[in-house]
Amino acid sequence: MTDFYFPKDIENIIGGKPYSVDETGMSDSSVLIFDDSVLKIREDSEFIRNEHIMMKWLENKVSVPECVCNITENGKNYLLMSKISGKMSCEDEFLNEPGFLVSVLADALKSLWSIDISGCPVKNDLSTVLSAALYRVEHGLVDVDDAEPETFGKNGFKDPAELLKWLYDNRPAEDFVLSHGDFCLPNIFINEGRFSGFVDIGRMGIADRYQDIALCCRSLHHNFSGIYSGKSYPGYDEKMFFDALGIEPDYDKIRYYILLDELF
Repeated sequence: MTDFYFPKDIENIIGGKPYSVDETGMSDSSVLIFDDSVLKIREDSEFIRNEHIMMKWLENKVSVPECVCNITENGKNYLLMSKISGKMSCEDEFLNEPGFLVSVLADALKSLWSIDISGCPVKNDLSTVLSAALYRVEHGLVDVDDAEPETFGKNGFKDPAELLKWLYDNRPAEDFVLSHGDFCLPNIFINEGRFSGFVDIGRMGIADRYQDIALCCRSLHHNFSGIYSGKSYPGYDEKMFFDALGIEPDYDKIRYYILLDELF
């Protein structure tokens, strides 16, 4: 097991307790799982700071981890938090029941949409996110090798700069809700047959509802087709997801928000 350095205040809490390292997520964080808590270690960033802010704001609104201790030291942030009950929604048992899974994911989305956003401290509207994307493009921070195969190359965009221009030129009208920001299956938990909470909320804030719908569609497709695990699961049809949400899909917005995510 990799040895990790812990600041003194964190060490005083976890005190040599055993842990496992979560390797499911796609982020660049190190996530250590203890019996009663989770420690996320990452280069200090706006996303980490937002995660702490949103944890506080979401108390008694929706189930997210509670902050136990948050320390930044030598450019790294150490966020120790409580555990969400249940299992990731990408577990095999849930993928074998697509009708059940999409109904739980729809409930999770609706729980976000029901929250009054008037006092939300983080805004991730397109003006904000496109500005962040511009910074990433100008500083060479976009990993084109991590993009969908069709995004860049012969039949796609020449490079991240061309994609960013397209995103500016095709910016859609926004319908603001509370958005998770990275609504992928590993970030939604299920316990006793129901949605039990969200994790990885550093991108949570006010945004268009299709920010979450688009990334959920992509995550469902990837998980059911076996892109991550190598095992495919029968019975899923995207129509099931939109039936559970009770809306007609806007495929232009779905494509837009998936392409926007390619720059992050």
